[in-house]
Amino acid sequence: MDTKKSKSGIFVNAVLIFLVILWTIPTFGILVTSFRIRDNVSKTGWWQSLSDKSGYTLDNYDQVLGGRTFTYTDSSGRTARAKGDDMMGAFLNSLTVTIPAVVIPILIAAFAAYGFAWLNFPGRKTLFVIIVALLVVPLQIALIPVLRDYQTLKLNGTYLGIWLAHTGFGLPLAVYLLFNYISTIPRSILESAFIDGASHFTTFVRLILPLSVPALASFAIFQFLWVWNDMLVALVFMSGAGAKMQVVTVRMLNMIGSRGQDWHLLTAGAFISMVLPLTVFLGLQRYFVKGLMAGSVKE
Repeated sequence: MDTKKSKSGIFVNAVLIFLVILWTIPTFGILVTSFRIRDNVSKTGWWQSLSDKSGYTLDNYDQVLGGRTFTYTDSSGRTARAKGDDMMGAFLNSLTVTIPAVVIPILIAAFAAYGFAWLNFPGRKTLFVIIVALLVVPLQIALIPVLRDYQTLKLNGTYLGIWLAHTGFGLPLAVYLLFNYISTIPRSILESAFIDGASHFTTFVRLILPLSVPALASFAIFQFLWVWNDMLVALVFMSGAGAKMQVVTVRMLNMIGSRGQDWHLLTAGAFISMVLPLTVFLGLQRYFVKGLMAGSVKE
């Protein structure tokens, strides 16, 4: 039996290592290409450039991050000028959109999940079923009706509008995930707090929120990655704002249209857009599995 388990473990680890390598190679290729000189990208593959230490430059990131005009030499030897892509501005715009779009639904959903888990009020079960049912509703069918309302309220092309949109689309999952976790907290803990004279608000702030950090972090990862990588909602609700409020995904889309052959710049922009989501995921990874498993096992 131990021999079979050992062989099974070796096989599983081998498969996992293979998948990790398979995922890492393209990412490493993007990183290498983002540092290569313009002319070399079209002549040789990135793996062939690993032995050429002189074929790398930081100018690609300087051109992509900055919005100023830069000079370069094309393949024919002529000097040309082009305007930078100002990815730093788009990066800050994405942060401006993403951080409130993560914090707002977490706060609202935490209050709602506490109410559904520990408060008795008329229609509690019906409302919770409706919220869970909203998980299966595609957001695409809501874009046009919401956009019409935004145009009436003059919210289209504003940060407030896209914050509210992401909050509405993310709330069903947030409430469901946090409810599963909060409902597993022993009732004796809450009763002890009530006996000591704590109100529901005090109990929620000082007891429930600290105990729910794994579930909060788990949803924060989901919401952050979704909002950061979102392009559809940003295109719909930020269309009237112009280039000054473009997020990273929209800026990358424009770069593909204007710099379709400039792989050294596209890969630099792509790698810049990958750094922060990877950092957030790795930083909160220890809470991720624990938050996902919340409420899945009942004693």
